[in-house]
Amino acid sequence: MTRDIVPTGVERTFDDDTLIVSKTDTKGRITYANDAFVEISRFSRKELVGAAHSIVRHPDMPRGVFKLLWDEIAAGREVFAYVKNLAKDGCHYWVLAHVTPTVDGAGTIIGYHSNRRRPEPVMVKAVEPVYAAMLREEARHPRAVAAEKSLVVLQRELQTLGVSYESLIFTHGVAA
Repeated sequence: MTRDIVPTGVERTFDDDTLIVSKTDTKGRITYANDAFVEISRFSRKELVGAAHSIVRHPDMPRGVFKLLWDEIAAGREVFAYVKNLAKDGCHYWVLAHVTPTVDGAGTIIGYHSNRRRPEPVMVKAVEPVYAAMLREEARHPRAVAAEKSLVVLQRELQTLGVSYESLIFTHGVAA
């Protein structure tokens, strides 16, 4: 669905105390969307539930970030990431996403839970040049390998900065 949505360049913000929550199955299909997600994304709950979470994927988001996210949660680890989302009306909104696996009593991953908050603008500024470099790398490769190639760019940038991804997310400030 987002393929038909044209980004307007208009940013939507939300309050610091707003918590956007969604749950997905193991394939990334939305099984739950809270009222804040519905309101900010401008999709109806009916449009969200059952859809792939990528329904809100903004074209400015490098696939490599999602590869990192999926690699981590599929391995049973939590992950934090700054994500630029695309609303149904073409506006975008940045979130600090905290994604965790949901496990059953036997420890088997049965889905994923994501809480998203409004990020600090300075931290968005820190990741934007890194994400732009990742997107440039993705454009140089076929889709089948683009995410992996852009993840290499991210890892190289982190090494240059001397920080982990989590450190970039939480403490680094403005990247080079």
